[in-house]
Amino acid sequence: MKKTRAFLKWAGGKYSLVEEISERLPAGRVLLEPFVGAGSVFLNTDYEAYVLNDINPDLIGLYNHLKLAPDHFISEAHKLFVAECNSKATYYRLRTQFNHADSSFERALLFLYLNRHGFNGLCRYNKKGGFNVPFGSYKKPYFPEKELWIFAEKAQKATFICESYADAIARAEDDWVIYCDPPYAPLSNTASFTSYAAGGFTLDDQAILARLARHAANHKNVPVLISNHDIELTRELYREANLDKLFVKRTISSNGGTRNKVAELLALYPAKAAV
Repeated sequence: MKKTRAFLKWAGGKYSLVEEISERLPAGRVLLEPFVGAGSVFLNTDYEAYVLNDINPDLIGLYNHLKLAPDHFISEAHKLFVAECNSKATYYRLRTQFNHADSSFERALLFLYLNRHGFNGLCRYNKKGGFNVPFGSYKKPYFPEKELWIFAEKAQKATFICESYADAIARAEDDWVIYCDPPYAPLSNTASFTSYAAGGFTLDDQAILARLARHAANHKNVPVLISNHDIELTRELYREANLDKLFVKRTISSNGGTRNKVAELLALYPAKAAV
């Protein structure tokens, strides 16, 4: 099966792991993703419907505009992918415009522009909620027109929501399946990269997520698959799950030469048959 790429660059994106994730995801009618990110798992699985959540309102706003008016969104976005917009001065002007924009459509267009023109495709906000990724200095940023259309078409099967992961998980019903791709537990105290949205994702959140996954599987009959780093902490948190170890290339390092393979866990909490 040919894999489908997401139209966004995304730190921790799951494109390279979609086969391994797909083969471990149980059957169900609806796939719920509390941390949808760039949507690689959504794009490469085949459920009847999807409920896709992210705490980042800019990301969900972009997905909703693309879903509802793909022609208009794609034609307007294309106007930002011209040579005149690929300069440091224009990038910082548009970044400031994004940080002050009230219109969700304007923010959605600029979010795509910033994702493709910013450094390493990072998505990072400061404590005041301002997007603060520096200019990427790419020769000619790629306009992902084909990928945008594929996403827009599949998005007709999806409902996009912006709430906490706990609230999203609480929505699950008994013919649903949950896949969680949270910001990963840090490999070391200095390796944490959790600022996808203002506020971050704490070690407490890691523990709460594991508890919610157990509860969904044991009390709601909803299976949950979680991906994370394979470290002592995650093995302890997911000790009641079925654990699979995988080796994947990290793509978050800014130095391509240091993108070593890192062990990851896929933790599956199978549904307990309803009593």
